[in-house]
This record gives sequence, C-alpha cells and structure tokens, in this order.
Amino acid sequence: MPGIFAFDHPHDVAPRELAGLLGGKGAGLAEMTSVLGLPVPPGFTIAVPVCLAHRREGWPAGLDVALDEQLAALEDRVGRRLGDPADPLLVAVRSGAPRSMPGMLDTVLNLGLTDETVEGLAAVTDPVFAWDSYRRFLTMYATTVLGAAPRRTGPVPADAAGLRELVTSLQARLADAGIAVPQDPRAQLRGAVEAVFRSWDGPRARAYREHEGISDDLGTAVNVQAMVFGNRDDRSGTGVVFTRDPSSGERRPYGDFLPRAQGEDVVAGTARTLTLDDMAALLPDAHRELVGRLDVLERHYRDMCDVEFTVESGRLFILQTRVGKRGAVAAVRIAADMAADPDFPLSRAEARARLDDATLDRARADVLAAARQGETSEALAQGLGASPGRVSGTVVLSADAAADADGDVVLVRPETSPEDVHGMSVAVGILTSTGGLVSHAAVVACGWGIPAVVGAKDLVVGADDVRTEDGRVLFSAGDTITIDGATGEVWLGSVSSTDAGLSAAEIVRRDLPELDALG
Repeated sequence: MPGIFAFDHPHDVAPRELAGLLGGKGAGLAEMTSVLGLPVPPGFTIAVPVCLAHRREGWPAGLDVALDEQLAALEDRVGRRLGDPADPLLVAVRSGAPRSMPGMLDTVLNLGLTDETVEGLAAVTDPVFAWDSYRRFLTMYATTVLGAAPRRTGPVPADAAGLRELVTSLQARLADAGIAVPQDPRAQLRGAVEAVFRSWDGPRARAYREHEGISDDLGTAVNVQAMVFGNRDDRSGTGVVFTRDPSSGERRPYGDFLPRAQGEDVVAGTARTLTLDDMAALLPDAHRELVGRLDVLERHYRDMCDVEFTVESGRLFILQTRVGKRGAVAAVRIAADMAADPDFPLSRAEARARLDDATLDRARADVLAAARQGETSEALAQGLGASPGRVSGTVVLSADAAADADGDVVLVRPETSPEDVHGMSVAVGILTSTGGLVSHAAVVACGWGIPAVVGAKDLVVGADDVRTEDGRVLFSAGDTITIDGATGEVWLGSVSSTDAGLSAAEIVRRDLPELDALG
C-alpha cells in the first residue's frame, strides 16, 4: 500500500520537494528533522496517496498494520507507550495538504488519554495539567471525530478537582447524545486519522479550495507526532511566528505567544495573546533560541517562513514551518530586501520572478490607498492591524449573512473559525473583537488580501449589534463602518479619502521604492 514515512526517513530527494507525497506540513517536518536537525518532536507522515485511496475505497487494507509498525518505532524512540497506564505516550494528529489551507482541515491533540491513562499522566506530571489535557482531548475528539456540536462553556476550573468534575460532566453529556470517546488509544488513532481524511471533503475545505483555485483531487497527508505541551507549567507556552511582518514586510519576527496554552488556543482567536517581546521577558532563553532558529529557516527556504512552536518547561520545539502568506506590499518589500542583502541566498532575478502582475498591481493600489486616505474623525474602536487596506461596507454579523448579502460588506465577529470561510471569502473587510496577529481571521485575510482588524477588545459583538462593554450600542447589522487594516482603526460610516497632491506614479515611487529596486 502507499507509504507511511518517519520524519527522518532517508528520501532520495530533499524532503522539501516532496509536498505532493508528504503534504506541505509533512515535507516541512521531514526537512527540519533530517536536513536541518532542528528540535522537532518525532513522528511519522501518512502520505497523500493513502488519503486518495481512502476517498476511493474506504480504509485501505494494510493501513492498520503499517500504523502499528510506525507507532512501535515512535514508542521506542521516545521511551513511552501509547495507552501505558503509568506514563503514557500522547500524540497529535494533524493534516497537511500539498497546498496550504490554514485551519480548514482537522486536528486532534492529546490523543491517547483515557480514564486510566489520565491518572498515570497526573501521577508523573501534575494533576491540573493532566485533567486539563483530558478535557481538551475529549472536547476536540467529540467535535472533530464524532461530529458532536461545539458547546460553549463557562470559565475552565483551575484546580484538579474542578477539572475532573468537568470531564465527568462532559462525558455524561456525550453519553446523553449517544456518543462515547473510545477508551482504546489505538481506536482513537484510527478515528482521528479517518477524520482528517474526511475533512478534505468537508464544506469549509471545499469553500477554501474554490476561492484559492486548489484542485479537489489533491488530498491531504496526516502527521502523527509525539505531543509536547505548551500547557505543562509556568515555563511553557505556544505560539505562531512569521520570520518577517507579513503585512508591512518589515524585517522582524512577527507573531503571537500564549503562556500555558496549546496551539489551538492561539489560532482560534478566542484568547488575548502576548507579543514576542512578552515571550522574551518571560522565557528569555527559549526566545533567544527561537530567533536563531527562525534565521536558519528563512535562509534555508530563502523566503519568509510561518513557524509554529511550543515551549515545554523551558525547552523549545518547532512544530511546523512553511513559506508564509503575505500581503502584496509585504511581498514586494520582502523580495527586494532579500535580493539586496549580499548575505542572503536569493538573487535579484529570483526575487523578481516571485512577483506576478496581480501582486504588483495590488501593491500599487494599497500604497495609493494609504497615501490618499487623508484625515479622519476620531476612531470608534482600535484593534490590531492584521491585513492592510482601508475599506467601507455594510456590517454583517455572521458568515451566512455575508454570503447572502449584496454589495460590499464588512464581516464582524467575536472571532472567525474555519466554519466562516464562505462568508470571509466575499467580505471586503473583517473585524474581530478577540484574537491576535496570527489568529485564523488574520492569517486568512492576509493571505487573501482582505483588509482586517483583529483583537478590538473594547467591542462586544452580539447577534444583532456591537456594543461597548457597558452595553452602549455602537453600530448594528446593516450600518456602514470603515476599517483600516494597517492602523487597526474602526470608524462609523464611510470615511472619504483625499488626494495627496502627487501623481499615482510619484506616490508609488515615494512610498514603495522597492518596486524600482526590483525593476
């Protein structure tokens, strides 16, 4: 049957060239492990052809045996066993399509926890950490694999007894719905792998591919990786970072960090994240190592990279890398800066070849819009500029309303999720009240060139209107607002622009000289 490959499998060509076989994430994991020697938790990749076989004929013959063999090798490597009641191995099961589809396919973390193994994990680590991880796993597995409806809950208890009670309550609710998360870790693994395969044909993935022009026939790989825990203790955390600012192109690491958290907490947009400067203050050694690893990755890939990382008890792990999505102005500036750096391995001709006519036209338009926006009234709200551009549109408060609307709309949400992609794709702008610079809304909007403001924390987004924290209505569905994805400002009404007094060519030459540098 088609292959399953350990991250350090000796391929005949550089793993980074094997996205069609290993998927983009699997190729990156193999490249970082076998070529760069970066601190990547070990694991294996179920290749893309296995997903294609599953689409044709269901669970492929021989896949269970192949999974058992790879799992045994992983267990030997890390010195722990899946399902061991004393000190269990836990794994992450993640998708990895040949083309990047951020957040559109499924993930299951903390797999391997059961009523028995959680007790073992609590004994060798910390009961609060163990029971919080079990809560996370049950919730994610139930919604992702078993199709349970997501349910919002109140604050998560901070003590082991409260978390244990929450887990019991969650299991009871699932039982009432006729759902049970398997207590056999190998059954959990099969279910999670199959869920990732199925997610390739899910509605949000189809909507994203339609917008991006990605073929439905590509399929996805599945990556099974030993868990490392950003929620382990006070010296742990997780984050997503770009090696350069994907909005402006500035040469500095740009991203979000969240202490005592797992990766889904960062990208979901529900948490108020910290900056990388905050990480440097909290975990200086891990931050210093991260900056060095980012430089290695950027020079190896000869491009801006998007990197996911976790720090467990002060130790840095790199979980993923890929060439990062960026805005048009950033694309021009990054290409020009890399080409101009005599120590960077990218020629001027190669840098110029990365910029197609559509990107150049968009960069010029963004520069002109920024120069001619003129003075405005005092902003109604302030968030984080996540994707540049100033736009006005009618407020819609759900993705369905955006998809059904006529004319220009600004999608306003507490946060966006992959379920909102059909509405995001038709909006002229996106505004969220929570989330950071690498939240789902920020990453998708930047990749699609949609102006976006995220983390406007003073806004309370309801079903019919948006209010202040003390209940005063600021605007309602159907009103017009203007957002600026560079400054993070939000205004009521349509904000007019003024002419800067220069020709378009002069403005572009002044504000984006990198175009002339590239020729």
